[in-house]
Amino acid sequence: MSSHRHDRRLSIQDIRQRREIGSLVVLTAYSTPMARLLDEHVDVLLVGDSLGMVLYGMPHTLAVSLDMMIAHGAAVVRGSRHACVVVDLPFASYQASPQQAFLAAARVLAESGAQAVKVEGGAEMAETIAFLVQRGIPVMGHVGLMPQKVNAMGGFRVQGKEQTGQAEVLRDARAVAEAGAFSLVLEGTLEAVSRLVCEALEIPVIGIGASPACAGQVLVTEDMLGLGGEHMPRFAERYVRVDEMIADAAARFASDVRERRFPQPRHCFGMPEA
Repeated sequence: MSSHRHDRRLSIQDIRQRREIGSLVVLTAYSTPMARLLDEHVDVLLVGDSLGMVLYGMPHTLAVSLDMMIAHGAAVVRGSRHACVVVDLPFASYQASPQQAFLAAARVLAESGAQAVKVEGGAEMAETIAFLVQRGIPVMGHVGLMPQKVNAMGGFRVQGKEQTGQAEVLRDARAVAEAGAFSLVLEGTLEAVSRLVCEALEIPVIGIGASPACAGQVLVTEDMLGLGGEHMPRFAERYVRVDEMIADAAARFASDVRERRFPQPRHCFGMPEA
């Protein structure tokens, strides 16, 4: 049982105040059953557009739709009572203009019941973030490695290696914080640069492949459970091999059916047990 269990859902203000190292635990969730299992252990459930790759087998996140995010966001809200629920705005649903972003974000909050949206982008998104925040939509930022820009970035590459890259990550993080984001995901960024970002910002930084100095850490739950396939990102940690457990259960079920051990009379209706 979590030691900081609340009788209410954590608010955006609760999350904003968590600036101490290790004070924010974030995991992804895309479904009601998973949300139920994770809820009491985490502070934030992130409905990431990573669901495109994790659940739907897409090669990247670019084809994920707003309707998909809303459906999965609503499922996670239904399965949770404690964690703050944040839903990604997917690619092409918010980049065109602040007005487009507002319409997408308003739909997400109204139709899913989530408390905030997450948007990828640095200085170029600052105006949009400010526009949303001023209109009552809480925003979690996301800088560093940005999966929605995989084509422009030339693949999934660590950010902040060159001097210009370091300055850019810091500039982006500052711009997002100054625009009014209540927290920031920092992904796939050199540790020393990540540390500088944590020190520079007044809002909590949630790291994924960033730094132990971050206020929070996030993992894709399927990576943590061993359900993400054999390729594991460097920044992920496999805490259990649920994939092997599922395969073993399926093999045992298949064997029982083929050997006529299942079903037994107790699994049937009106059949006398031997």
